[in-house]
Amino acid sequence: MAYRYIDVRSVTPTVGAEVRGVDLRETLSDEVFKEVRSAFLRHQVLFFKNQEWLSPDQQIAFARRFGGLHLHPAAPHLEGQPEIFVIHTHKGSRIANGDAWHTDVSCDKEPPLGTMLQLHKLPSVGGDTLFASMYAAWDNLSEPMQAFLSTLSARHESEHVYRGRYRDRNVDDTDRVYPEALHPIVCTHPETGRRALYVNRAFTTHIEGLEAAESKALLDFLFEHIEQPKFQARFKWEINDIAFWDNRCLQHYAMWDYWPEERKGHRVTIQGDCPYLAPPTEAPE
Repeated sequence: MAYRYIDVRSVTPTVGAEVRGVDLRETLSDEVFKEVRSAFLRHQVLFFKNQEWLSPDQQIAFARRFGGLHLHPAAPHLEGQPEIFVIHTHKGSRIANGDAWHTDVSCDKEPPLGTMLQLHKLPSVGGDTLFASMYAAWDNLSEPMQAFLSTLSARHESEHVYRGRYRDRNVDDTDRVYPEALHPIVCTHPETGRRALYVNRAFTTHIEGLEAAESKALLDFLFEHIEQPKFQARFKWEINDIAFWDNRCLQHYAMWDYWPEERKGHRVTIQGDCPYLAPPTEAPE
């Protein structure tokens, strides 16, 4: 695809692209935004290079071009701006956000459309983020397996993930109820019409209608299949880089290989819709 206003460079043949020639501190013209959105849908994750520090308001303004903003059910946020999830890992951290393969907040009944992260502080080495295409994971299954999976739904839960997770950052979740949802194992992307696998190690706990041993065996197979390197891109961050990924067709893994060094930034997440599986002949509007 040819772009008139932005420079888009594929990272791998499967997933990911670097975007240059755009300053996300500024309000993008409709023409530029249209190309950014097109690149986002095509490459699944965009890496905006050569950026300056975005203020919270600037980051929120850009994200709102894609839809309303999602509020995280557990994580600490910037004071006075609940849309900003503060990513911060350091010597005293108990956990690191995203340190396992997952799709953001898939436990919600309407999981996020996409996530936009800018990192302001990085370790001297390490802290890369891996991204895996769930389009590619789906496309590389046999037709009989695709047909079987298309009949199934899986339970996504978050109690085991979030309860007490942020107590070292002064989050008291004593009376909080964490979300869970039932989603199809195979979902149709509402804008591209492509099918993608929609299970992940962090939140998916059981396949509806199967015995426990059957569910575990099938989920273990799918998790191992999804995590194959041939479906992946690995992003090495530079200060103020921005990654913007599509949760509807992508998983990611933030490497915590830099302890005791520090990694910090701001994340904004965009509201999505209830995942669904359309008939093969149905095209997106």
